[in-house]
Amino acid sequence: MTNLQHRPRLQCKARMIPTRKIATLAMAAAVACFASQAAGEPGPGAPAAVAADKPWLDPGLPPDARARTAVAAMTLDEKLRLVFGFSDQAVTEVSKVPDDVVSPALKAYVIGHAVKGSAGFVPGVPRLGIPDQTQTDASIGVRNSLIPSTALPSSLATAASFDPEVARAGGAMIGAEARMTGHNTMLSGGVNLAREPRNGRNFEYAGEDPLLAGTMVGALINGIQSNHIVSTIKHYAVNDQESQRMTLDVTISAEAMRQSDLLAFELAIEQGSPGSVMCSYNLINGRWGCENDYLLNTVLKHHWGFKGFVMSDWGAVHSTVGAANNGLDQFTGFCCQADKPFFAPGPLKAALQAGEIPQRRIDDMAERVLWALFAKGAVDYPVTVAPINYAANALVAQKAAEESLVLLKNDGDLLPLRHVRTIAIIGGNADKGVIAGGGSSDVTPVGGAIIIKDHTFLPSSPLAALRGELPRTRIEFDSGDDFATAAALAGRSDVAIVFVTQHDSEGYDGSLVLADNQDALVAAVAKANPRTIVVVESGGAVFMPWAAQVPAIIEAFYPGIRGGQAVARILTGKVNPSGHLPISFLASPEQLAHPVIAGLDMPGDSPTDLVYDEGAAIGYKWLDARGYRPLFSFGHGLSYTRFALSNLAVLPEGKAIRVTFSIRNTGRTAGKGVAQVYVAPADWRKAGWEAPKRLGAFAKASLKSGQKKRLELVVDPRLIATYEAAGNTWHIKAGTYRLMLGQAADGEMQQADLELPDSRWSAAKAMQP
Repeated sequence: MTNLQHRPRLQCKARMIPTRKIATLAMAAAVACFASQAAGEPGPGAPAAVAADKPWLDPGLPPDARARTAVAAMTLDEKLRLVFGFSDQAVTEVSKVPDDVVSPALKAYVIGHAVKGSAGFVPGVPRLGIPDQTQTDASIGVRNSLIPSTALPSSLATAASFDPEVARAGGAMIGAEARMTGHNTMLSGGVNLAREPRNGRNFEYAGEDPLLAGTMVGALINGIQSNHIVSTIKHYAVNDQESQRMTLDVTISAEAMRQSDLLAFELAIEQGSPGSVMCSYNLINGRWGCENDYLLNTVLKHHWGFKGFVMSDWGAVHSTVGAANNGLDQFTGFCCQADKPFFAPGPLKAALQAGEIPQRRIDDMAERVLWALFAKGAVDYPVTVAPINYAANALVAQKAAEESLVLLKNDGDLLPLRHVRTIAIIGGNADKGVIAGGGSSDVTPVGGAIIIKDHTFLPSSPLAALRGELPRTRIEFDSGDDFATAAALAGRSDVAIVFVTQHDSEGYDGSLVLADNQDALVAAVAKANPRTIVVVESGGAVFMPWAAQVPAIIEAFYPGIRGGQAVARILTGKVNPSGHLPISFLASPEQLAHPVIAGLDMPGDSPTDLVYDEGAAIGYKWLDARGYRPLFSFGHGLSYTRFALSNLAVLPEGKAIRVTFSIRNTGRTAGKGVAQVYVAPADWRKAGWEAPKRLGAFAKASLKSGQKKRLELVVDPRLIATYEAAGNTWHIKAGTYRLMLGQAADGEMQQADLELPDSRWSAAKAMQP
């Protein structure tokens, strides 16, 4: 594990992670210690006295000053250590790299200090007390092939909770596991919008709306960094499909970007303050994401005032001079002889000597890395390996799943299950576990992964969980491989529950059609038993040609390490469902903005062009603009109770709008309601909007039967405005704006109108009043 020689040292008592037993009591003390420090309390791990010759180690100084002072004390070689990172494979492969690329001393350091099995490693500067950066994937949990971890539900699932506190709690948990396994950097915070519904990585992201995605991912980052470690945000930017991801060139206007993909990043960065931004593989308007001057320098660092560092995705760097001068601060993921060492000491020194990269830029790169390490606490509280209370963490994951499952349909109140004597459980490997996504978010789960047809299932069986919840009910299982036997079991049962799965992964795009003839399985079971419930475990939206044939549908997404238990508790009513869709479920292929995925089925790394002519009209906005009716809309979600919204009032507040309203639980059961506020100009085309309405605010409220609450929300002025690239301004055009209050994008709405004056302001943070 990492050799931690730096000062000040974290003093929380800890020991190596037990391989088979959970040290619960020891963990409790460690968690209390880490929690107190995350809250800023001077626990036993408080920084020690600072040596007079190392003022940058004084936590009382601002991070900016500490970074500048540290860089001033560094040699050129020490600065360059901070901007050249290694992949996990480097531990075994870097020794084969020529010595003039990576020096023997640096090779030995990497091999001796990297956390084996993790994503990456960036050497620190021990002489100055600067720690190594030990990097781990990703947003769902610590991904290390040698260390078991707690898997949260997918980020898309968590977004369905419409509750940033759920994301924050999940982030705090996986961030704690990261530092307790020797990692001080999490490659988390995926916020790319679901512009392409078939994107293989949509499950890693937070949906189709910039406000929802930015809010949820910002909260996740906030939770992760509460552990004194660095979180990234990724993949910057417009990295909205996996097909030809290394060579895809997307064309999109600055206006459309700022009102969609970049707005999600902007909001998440404001709310989560990540230490790092990871740039993407693709090209944007003809320039690679990791050397895109407009995105990295103009927007991120100048307009938004981002002080942290830009790190590359693994294999996303294409030059030395162009990347450095256009905003890349750290090359990460170098491994082997075949890799091009663009940011290795040799190429950077040569460019510096030739005057192609100025010295001030090298210093800026190092300062940005150091700012993140100082600002987020990685220097003052070095990571220390500690035991993990996996049982407690599993409950965090289960809570997230229970808040996120979406009840899409419940005709005749078939759910929750009551007075049922026999149940047929069919398909989806429900006797074994719940499916998970693939790629860099595929964690090694506690209890071990179950591999079925090369897909990972987490060991949380819905069948076993449901039997535990209903011990007096006869519950039988059929794999669904034979439709006749499955239908026969369904026919002799009071209720049939069909589990269907769809696997998505980094590296390729999927399909909205369920694989392996599962649609036909559902149809056969529904024909045999009209009381059929379908539970969908998927990375994103899927077509449901059988939706009208079944009375109840639950969308579980990828529900995490306790997904089976969460599904069972929703089915039985132990938990009242409160999730709402963070994406639209299309009714047919004709509703896709791009019927064919660009570059699909072409040879890998084929140059591919894609014009996003839909602009900022993503998801429900695209559907609204085209007059399409989806199968299930953005924001849709049912409950076992009912909620009523009333007393809507709106007032201008500066450039923003303050919205107040009441929400009441009108049913007989306690539950959680999600209120959604949409904004619409009187004429959306005249106003220059991309669609008739936008999500302006949302809130989730927990209410007992009959209880009523008054809620107050603020609509950010950027959600009312259009971006004008010529002057780099946001512009609210004078006119009438309608505020609409409902529980889904296509639901019944209360309405209130408001007259707003013409208003313009700079999109650059430093220029705002």
